[in-house]
Amino acid sequence: MPIKKKTRSPKRRHRPRGRATKAAAKNSTESGLSFRLEELTERIDIVLPEVTARVAALEHLLLELKLCKHDDLRRARQFVREQEA
Repeated sequence: MPIKKKTRSPKRRHRPRGRATKAAAKNSTESGLSFRLEELTERIDIVLPEVTARVAALEHLLLELKLCKHDDLRRARQFVREQEA
């Protein structure tokens, strides 16, 4: 007579090993986003001084070539500040 195999009851099922839980997946996503944010912040910190220097050089050329007045530049900066607010 053949030996009967034991079947597991549905109540005692275990989670398969090697799969990530929802909490672990959420944490890995958050850590990935924070890593990307830090990387983006670092890039901005590198690029921002260069952009600022180029804008200053353009303003200098505009004044030197008498294409605009100092008051025009001041009003343009004020307009940008108002748009940012």
